[in-house]
Amino acid sequence: MASVLVRSGMVPLARSTAVAGGEAMCCLRPLYVLDKSHYGGGRSATINTPLPGGKRFATISSAFGLSSSGNRQFTEAFRQPKSVLFGGSSRSIAVSSGVLSSATRAEPFKMSGNAKLLHENLWESDPELMEMIRKEKKRQVHGLEMIASENFTSLSVLQCLSSCLHNKYSEGLPGQRYYGGNEYIDQIEILAQQRALKAYHLNPEEWGCNVQPYSGSPANFAVYTGLIEPHGRIMGLDLPDGGHLTHGFMTATKKISATSIFFESMPYKVDPNSGLIDYDKLEESARNFKPKIIIAGISCYSRCLDYKRFRQIADANGAYLFADMAHISGLVAAGVIPSPFEYADVVSTTTHKSLRGPRAGVIFYRKGVRSVKANGDKVMYDLESRINQAVFPGLQGGPHNHAIAGIATCMLQATTPEFREYQEQIIRNARALCNGLLEKGYSISTGGTDVHLVLVDLRPVGITGARAEYILEEISIACNKNTVPGDKSALNPSGIRLGTPALTTRGLLEANMADVVNFIDRGLKLSLEITAVSGPKLVDFKRVLHEDPTLNAKVQALKNEVQAYSEKFPMPGYEDY
Repeated sequence: MASVLVRSGMVPLARSTAVAGGEAMCCLRPLYVLDKSHYGGGRSATINTPLPGGKRFATISSAFGLSSSGNRQFTEAFRQPKSVLFGGSSRSIAVSSGVLSSATRAEPFKMSGNAKLLHENLWESDPELMEMIRKEKKRQVHGLEMIASENFTSLSVLQCLSSCLHNKYSEGLPGQRYYGGNEYIDQIEILAQQRALKAYHLNPEEWGCNVQPYSGSPANFAVYTGLIEPHGRIMGLDLPDGGHLTHGFMTATKKISATSIFFESMPYKVDPNSGLIDYDKLEESARNFKPKIIIAGISCYSRCLDYKRFRQIADANGAYLFADMAHISGLVAAGVIPSPFEYADVVSTTTHKSLRGPRAGVIFYRKGVRSVKANGDKVMYDLESRINQAVFPGLQGGPHNHAIAGIATCMLQATTPEFREYQEQIIRNARALCNGLLEKGYSISTGGTDVHLVLVDLRPVGITGARAEYILEEISIACNKNTVPGDKSALNPSGIRLGTPALTTRGLLEANMADVVNFIDRGLKLSLEITAVSGPKLVDFKRVLHEDPTLNAKVQALKNEVQAYSEKFPMPGYEDY
């Protein structure tokens, strides 16, 4: 007689098989009660009754597809543990909280092929890999994550990413697929589109969106492919000045990004003294270069962009204005910084940075009237088909439906008051971080921040970006080395970029930023001590850090402090991985 195992909480060792009408299905995640007759329609419930042998209680789920009377029978089994009948089924129930020694292990439904491979948990089938994943989880919990482009996504997004949607191929658009079986995939993608427009307060008569890009870089390349021909001209903020690789980065000797290989790019710059974008020189360069696309976007620039000025420059040159808001899309959705949508023709974003969703991308495009000729004739936008065809079949194959579901739920979150408060706190924390570093004597590019990040210029204190990044990682603070205005090479940067979205997700507030600043300052001062012994080379710096017992002891002591501090703050997602 087959038995049913139901897991308790997040215990990783248990495995369950739910029985409904004689059919079995394997469940690889915790289950929750959804018994409307007892628990108010969808609220999780726990039966607090110990089981024989000292086992803990378990929770159960309406995934069994039973009638309410069946659920009542099942919950009764926890009040008085025993075998019960499931509405005509003769299968009995055994319950375990994860230790299978005293419970009958469920038999998987027989199928062709190696069923063991299909039904084993990762920690059973590949413990080597699972151990690495758990170590990464531990690193995230015990460290301070300050990489400005990273965040900790919600449990609901993670659930989408590990769902059955991963299994489905759906090349094409809703209602225009190259495969059958996409009834519900279509519904999910349309929902994601609708919620994306709503999150940014966009009129669907004036804007549309494509939620299929795999991430920000593919999204940007799709925009260029859809809007202009190969070798068409584009202008973006130079990478050493705070731009992004996909905005056309190249050096004097090599075209680095595919964007600069397949399109002709000219960068605009920031003023080397103020660190602010020089819009006058941008206007002059655009007048000479005549770009087809001007990109208003950043990856390390701590001030809000002047989209109105960008629009004026684009119009003067007959160019499209393309806003890449990947870093700031959460702030834009919450309305805490200016939005590019009033002025841009096309807007792209990732969804995993300040928006705190899955690793994916979205492209928004204008619809309706683009301009009116002198004779009154309307010139209409034709971006929808061009963008959609650039994404597929131009550059991608089947969309990642599990990620699109994640987009749908993160866009729903972005419309809530809680999300707005989160975005406001990101900026408050960034300003507190900035002010704390200024008080410690560090130089901040642009003199402050309006957004989620701070760019620290370390040249005045004699520390390279690479050494700063390394020492901070050694004390469990993750950041990245970054160029600052005036740097000659992106390969040897003089600064570090610090961001607050991930720390804010974990609940750190302005007062906590003072503690974080103190940890950073102590770490950077340690790097000076190490450099005094090692000399200027990074390889010697790393060697001395690990081999000098006195210096290594200082590093380990500070690391222990940081980890003890960090682990006090909650982390969303799964407990162990």
